[in-house]
Amino acid sequence: MSAGSYPNSPYRMEPAPVRQFLMKVHSRCNLKCDHCYVYEHADQSWRLQPNVMRPKVIEQAAIRIAEHAGKHDLPFVVVIFHGGEPLLAGTQTLDYAARTIRRTVGSQTRIAFGVQTNGLLLDEAFLELFAAHGVSVGISLDGSPAANDRHRLFADGRSSYAGVAAALRRLNNPRFRHLFGGILCTVDLANEPVEVFEHLLSFEPPEIDFLLPHGHWDNPPPGRTADQTSAPYGKWLIAIFDRWYHAKVQETRIRLFESIISLLLGGPSGSENVGLGKVDLATIETDGSIELVDILKSVAAGMAATGLHVEWNSFDEYLQHPGAIARQAGLMSLGDTCRRCPIVGVCGGGQHAHRYREDTLFSNPSVYCADLTLLIRHIARRLATDLTVPPHIMTR
Repeated sequence: MSAGSYPNSPYRMEPAPVRQFLMKVHSRCNLKCDHCYVYEHADQSWRLQPNVMRPKVIEQAAIRIAEHAGKHDLPFVVVIFHGGEPLLAGTQTLDYAARTIRRTVGSQTRIAFGVQTNGLLLDEAFLELFAAHGVSVGISLDGSPAANDRHRLFADGRSSYAGVAAALRRLNNPRFRHLFGGILCTVDLANEPVEVFEHLLSFEPPEIDFLLPHGHWDNPPPGRTADQTSAPYGKWLIAIFDRWYHAKVQETRIRLFESIISLLLGGPSGSENVGLGKVDLATIETDGSIELVDILKSVAAGMAATGLHVEWNSFDEYLQHPGAIARQAGLMSLGDTCRRCPIVGVCGGGQHAHRYREDTLFSNPSVYCADLTLLIRHIARRLATDLTVPPHIMTR
């Protein structure tokens, strides 16, 4: 697919403004993780990106963020430094980006900065910088050395575990603990779930986000067979949910589980992977291109592209793109199977990219439909011991 070729949207609705801006400050990485959706899937556009975001692009992005926040009178926005590996951009680039955005946006809108990193370059200089700007730090780790090294390796095959573990210990220093945003863990069915969870707990993260490996109907994730009644990922997550839910004290937050619980009780979701809420995120690529959520790079070449750029286009123009509209259309954007499902208000059709099939595009249930159904109904039954949950949610 070419830039901006996302299928046209038939929906007519009032879009929610963008409140989360994912800035790709560096387009390369110092690891070669074989499950990475940026480098190892269908879209290879990273090869055409400059290595690092130039000051001019940072300045123009800051102007567009300020313009959007002012027009929509936004009390806060979130800016996440991302990549590739964002720390490869260096302390000077990240300092300039944070200062420029805060100065340009002004005091009318509060800015929450975050960074998602593999942690290998997270030394005291970066931590001092993040402390100065209040940047929340999320680190990717998939479990113990054996579990993590199934996928997260250097290009020459060396383990990344020791360096990531050192970064987590550094982040847990009392001086920097307040910056610790959490751990992002990609699920691998080959790893024992409770063992993975308890190993991650040893770093005392305030939150853990379990990420299903990206795949879709044309390129299913590992372990998803033709038997659509099987739910290996649901069972894997249930093992962790039970260990987490029945702990005597809360040891950490788990974003996916808390989002499902909130949705079951009529509240909002804290994750774009479940629920029918409007997705209010836009991506700014290293060259200044405005793109849809970067997970769409796992679907097809050009699927995340919009043809827009911070130098010439506003984020209000981005909100008129068919892909942005579809991401905010909620129930209207789902196919008949999902719309008829009794748990659609909780599942929300799952992650948008996981619904893709070449012939029917995004009108399908998630490739993880059976897993999400099993997990949601399991959580509903557990809650029912303490609270009243609508009976149809718990029905098999």
